[in-house]
Amino acid sequence: MSRIAKKPIALDAKVNFDVKDNVVTVKGPKGELSMNLHESVTVEQNDGELNVSANSEDMIYMAGTMRSLISNMVEGVTNGFNKKLQLVGVGYRVAMKGKDLDLNLGFSHPVIYPAREGISFETPSQTEIVVNGVDKQVVGQVAAEIRAIRPPEPYKGKGVKYADERLYRKEAKKA
Repeated sequence: MSRIAKKPIALDAKVNFDVKDNVVTVKGPKGELSMNLHESVTVEQNDGELNVSANSEDMIYMAGTMRSLISNMVEGVTNGFNKKLQLVGVGYRVAMKGKDLDLNLGFSHPVIYPAREGISFETPSQTEIVVNGVDKQVVGQVAAEIRAIRPPEPYKGKGVKYADERLYRKEAKKA
């Protein structure tokens, strides 16, 4: 069996878990998430823990995948997820415009990035963005879309980068 699927998922007292018609629903203090469960996987709840198992031997890999997805759902509704971005470059800055982001990234016009449902932004400074949400996949996707507006270039490193991203700089041409 999958080593990941063998590990049980611990549930807090604040988290409600439900499976109906192969739809997993997790409710917690931060929100509610639901997902379709693969038909070859079963989930059992025992003493504040969730156990994921495969119905057949050839679908063991799906048990590990579903266990990871359910674990991320439980983590999201209890603590939430966030991604930090930094703006590097002269004149590059960000400001909040209502719930949306107003990005000045060296274009001839400011770029407005609208907030999705379930996503909130914070701007601790003019060059930092924090994307918050309960769904790990959506938080990562929104951060990737913001980074894609002006990815870091390899010579000076100007652009939008993840806070923990390490950029490899190229050396300029020599005459």
